[in-house]
Amino acid sequence: MPHSIDASFLALPLRPLADAALARSRALGADHADFRFERVRHASWRLRDARLAGSSDTTDLGYAVRVVHGGAWGFAAGTDLTMDAAARVAGQAVAMARLAAKVTAAAGSDERIELADEPVHAERTWVSSYEVDPFAVPAGEKTALLADFSQRLLAADGVAHADASLVTVHENKFYADTAGTVTTQQRVRVHPRLTAVAVDPAGGVESTRTLAPPVGRGWEYLTGTGWDWDAELAEMPELLAAKVRAPSVRPGAYDLVVDPSNLWLTIHESIGHATELDRALGYEAAYAGTSFATPDLLGQLPYGSPLMNVTGDRTAEHGLATIGYDDEGVAAQSWDLIRDGVLTGYQLDRRIARLHGLGRSNGCAYADSPSHVPVQRMANVSLRPAADGPSTEELISGVDRGIYVVGDRSWSIDQQRYNFQFTAQRFFRIERGRLAGQLRDVAYQATTTDFWGSMAAVGGPGTYVLGGAFNCGKAQPGQTATVSHGCPSALFRGVNVLNTVREAGR
Repeated sequence: MPHSIDASFLALPLRPLADAALARSRALGADHADFRFERVRHASWRLRDARLAGSSDTTDLGYAVRVVHGGAWGFAAGTDLTMDAAARVAGQAVAMARLAAKVTAAAGSDERIELADEPVHAERTWVSSYEVDPFAVPAGEKTALLADFSQRLLAADGVAHADASLVTVHENKFYADTAGTVTTQQRVRVHPRLTAVAVDPAGGVESTRTLAPPVGRGWEYLTGTGWDWDAELAEMPELLAAKVRAPSVRPGAYDLVVDPSNLWLTIHESIGHATELDRALGYEAAYAGTSFATPDLLGQLPYGSPLMNVTGDRTAEHGLATIGYDDEGVAAQSWDLIRDGVLTGYQLDRRIARLHGLGRSNGCAYADSPSHVPVQRMANVSLRPAADGPSTEELISGVDRGIYVVGDRSWSIDQQRYNFQFTAQRFFRIERGRLAGQLRDVAYQATTTDFWGSMAAVGGPGTYVLGGAFNCGKAQPGQTATVSHGCPSALFRGVNVLNTVREAGR
């Protein structure tokens, strides 16, 4: 049954505060103003060997006013829930815009802030897809379930320690602007994780982690809907024992079958960040750097194999970046970033879309709290499966000498999103079309275009999984966003594989 917006959030003075702030902005001559009220509740639990090691439960509540005045941005935030305070915050935002306009003029720039047009969305509501709000479940029940998961791992031979964690978020957001858009939204997301650790006198310390991705779901994700926790926990001890005994990889060129549990992160780093247009233009370089995929290459750059089709998507069910409307009042959309291997699009907010004549924004403005200004953020960037594509087993069967790559672990990529290397939770040797045991100390290395150009086969819809992360960083001051990346299993030919131990010892 679909959920409705929490009554406790609707009981807050959302419209009166917005009306006061927007009226004051208009009176002071703002060309555009928007008001955003947020209530974001985060709760987390950490267990070590089935015992609670820490927990937190915090709520961030407040509002922000953003204006365009005199061709410059202005922004201010507040927490005082009175009409006079909201009007004062709007005045502060206009004062900041006036100051910014003077600084811009003194620097000799004539660039003005203008926003791409967006249809008015009046009195719209949107709620993410979930069954059970995790905050409706008692904290003791959450701890008990994590302890039970941990105890199952600890009961197995060879598991010395078990770590468990859970992060839950409930986000409410109200938006109104001077054009007449008014939206109210509610999102729920969860991030569970279990790690089994082995301590071997000969092999040292090894670990393996659950592959269950963070998702835009509720408590049902941990109790049966969306992931088979019983099956995964049951197989982890044996996988860990095999990992401890596994031989070290020999460096060289290998064919790789990359599982969605690993490939999502390669997509995030080499495509997701690279197709943020503010990075490609050099407006943004914090955390992830700029991008080699510059606008002069749009429609021309061979990003990868003709089998490669990648979308930006703010509408995917259970996606971590899925919304109804972004923080500039733009309705959620899905669009092409790469089509048939060629760069065809970018992720946009309203300012960047207007500045470069790209038409309507595709809804990528987001702020992680009421005290932060919206910035261009990543959509759910996903590699599309082949409609009649093979299964993972069929992909493996077509490899004579290769490696099957499972689960994300660590990564390294340069500041233009071009040269990278990735490791994984588990690597399996492929010999004559069959899995032949695990390998250790593996990393695969390539340039972005070489790697995606080597993609020789894309799995079918049955291999497609929506992975993702809670911790994508951007901007200064820093902000964190959640984002999902869907993909099928895929086959890559002749990829360079490193031995991480040998590389570290150089």
